[in-house]
Amino acid sequence: MTRILLCVAIVVIAMSVGSCQAGGDAADQPPAGGDDPADTPDQGAGDPGEDREEVTVADRDALLAAMRSATPGTTILVAPGTYDGGMYVEGLQGAEGSPIVIAAADPDDPPVIFGGGAAIQLSDPAWVELRDLVLTGATGNGLNIDDGGSYDTPAHHVTLRRLTVREVGPEGNRDGIKLSGLDDFLIVDCAVENWGDGGSAIDMVGCHRGIIEGCRFHHDALASTGVQCKGGTAEVTVRGNTFDEAAARGVNIGGSTGLQYFRPPPQGYEAKDILVEGNLFIGGQAPVAFVGCDGSTVRFNTIYLPGKWAMRVLQETREPGFVPCRNGVFTDNIVVFRSDQWAEGGVNIGPATAPETFSFARNVWYCVDRPELGPTLPTVEEDGLVGEDPMFVAPDEGDFSLQEGSPAEGRGHTGLPED
Repeated sequence: MTRILLCVAIVVIAMSVGSCQAGGDAADQPPAGGDDPADTPDQGAGDPGEDREEVTVADRDALLAAMRSATPGTTILVAPGTYDGGMYVEGLQGAEGSPIVIAAADPDDPPVIFGGGAAIQLSDPAWVELRDLVLTGATGNGLNIDDGGSYDTPAHHVTLRRLTVREVGPEGNRDGIKLSGLDDFLIVDCAVENWGDGGSAIDMVGCHRGIIEGCRFHHDALASTGVQCKGGTAEVTVRGNTFDEAAARGVNIGGSTGLQYFRPPPQGYEAKDILVEGNLFIGGQAPVAFVGCDGSTVRFNTIYLPGKWAMRVLQETREPGFVPCRNGVFTDNIVVFRSDQWAEGGVNIGPATAPETFSFARNVWYCVDRPELGPTLPTVEEDGLVGEDPMFVAPDEGDFSLQEGSPAEGRGHTGLPED
């Protein structure tokens, strides 16, 4: 395997802590204009193969140069250290079976990309994987991936693996990971902590055929949204994640998007065919909100002590041609709640929606201080269970598996069937 050492520093310190230059020149920054400034997979990157070129970098200039010159099959290994953020790279293009990989040289001592409007922004990438990096301290979005404003040619086949994104913003609509016009993507085993209080841990605008799996989301305060799917987003699965006091809306299936930012042009919905399954939601105001979506499913999740509701049904985009929020499915979930943190029977229904099209089945509803209390649902539930303690093993210690003999067996996040 060819190994090329790119570094402005002396070769003998190439694997030492990266020394970063403050700020960055204008070429490192995204061009003016572009996306909404307020919003601004087999999804994987492919088989790395045996004929990959490997490049090791240990300072910011070398990292930028390596990314801008990378060709299909290049792996860029980033040495431990702290690197100034604000890195902007356009047209990072691998190929099927020969992705471009940007990864920690030492996964046990990952490099830290600190600061910048976005720590890293990739515009119009394809067949790219980012792995084992820490992005922190950005004032805008922690990681920004977009289609370069070319809505007909989306970014595609991007994998984010074991990234940590934290301390973004902290105020306003600032996202941990911002995705605009990205198709066929995988986000796995990542952690997002403390993004902007008006933003999202992961915000998707016009994204399609993606999987978000095995991630953890936490916010020290009550942020706006955990994972948001809007602007024409469709066929995205949110599976096996933990939302630990993450947001007012844990997963926002839909939202509110300016019509000019939809990808493709508006089809009458903010989101469609979103699957939310096998997740653990602890606290938050409402773990799931259906918002202007046309058909999505929430199943086999565990919802523990939500602040107000188990779910919401809302319509925020009221433009002509948009369907009312409809055809949601809520099945096989475990919902444990308290009566003093339970509003409107656990389901908030806003105007201009179609709650009569929603279906409910086999959910477990348990009120810890008033077991007889159940939900108020817009349609009749099939085979629901009210008033039976699901018997978590040790919820105060974070163990939400079920004890033997639990009446909730086969439901909740531990009951998700293996395909």
